[in-house]
Amino acid sequence: MRLRIATWNINSLRLRLPLLPGLIAALDPEVICLQETKVPDPLFPEAALRALGYPHVFGRGMKGYNGVAILSRLPFTVLADAPDWCNKGDSRHLAVALDCATGPVVLHNFYIPAGGDIADPALNAKFAHKLAMLAETRAWFAAHPPRRSILLGDLNVAPLPSDVWNHRQLLDVVSHTPVETAGLDAWMATGFIDAVRHFVPPPQPHFTWWSYRNRDWRASNRGRRLDHIWVSADLRSALRQQITLSEARDWPQTSDHVPVCVALEV
Repeated sequence: MRLRIATWNINSLRLRLPLLPGLIAALDPEVICLQETKVPDPLFPEAALRALGYPHVFGRGMKGYNGVAILSRLPFTVLADAPDWCNKGDSRHLAVALDCATGPVVLHNFYIPAGGDIADPALNAKFAHKLAMLAETRAWFAAHPPRRSILLGDLNVAPLPSDVWNHRQLLDVVSHTPVETAGLDAWMATGFIDAVRHFVPPPQPHFTWWSYRNRDWRASNRGRRLDHIWVSADLRSALRQQITLSEARDWPQTSDHVPVCVALEV
């Protein structure tokens, strides 16, 4: 069966709910994973999301920041065996088992902390939190090797030199520092393959985020690849396509991230 999964840091679900039909029209995904929904659970717009053609919906959220959600045409079971990362209870992870015809596929939707502006954990608690979560996720997945699994979301790290507009200039900038990229690489090495780079190999530049500060984001193209989709090694042969929906950066009142989609046959 075809399984097309999209991920998008929507940067406020209620504000940008009207943009989701555009994503669906462009990508036609069976599953949509959202990050930074910024909505507490009692206000989660479940009925409006179901009305988009996704009868299976679940979210974990907070008022004003963080939050993850999964919309699916396929039934799924919410998994609860992952830890409370860094003991913060801050709605940064949602795991489900998708009910696919050939057997369940485990899906992890993550929103890793951005990390603030100072790349020093001794001076910046947000950066320390980011590094701690990267270390905890690596350790957990090393102890729970992924099988028929997909991990995606806004991981807030651009690991490769070609994942940023200027590697040398951004080496000291949060999201591309060596300690962050090493942490992300170690996490992926627990059993995952970078599904997007499977189709867009380096050194080809590839970005998913452009700052709101860039008045003409296309002209300056000062982007970073912060949004990722990984698959477990046993799903490598199932990969069929990736789409990074860059045109979504031009949608009205859009996010500074764009949707990323991978298609598989499972």
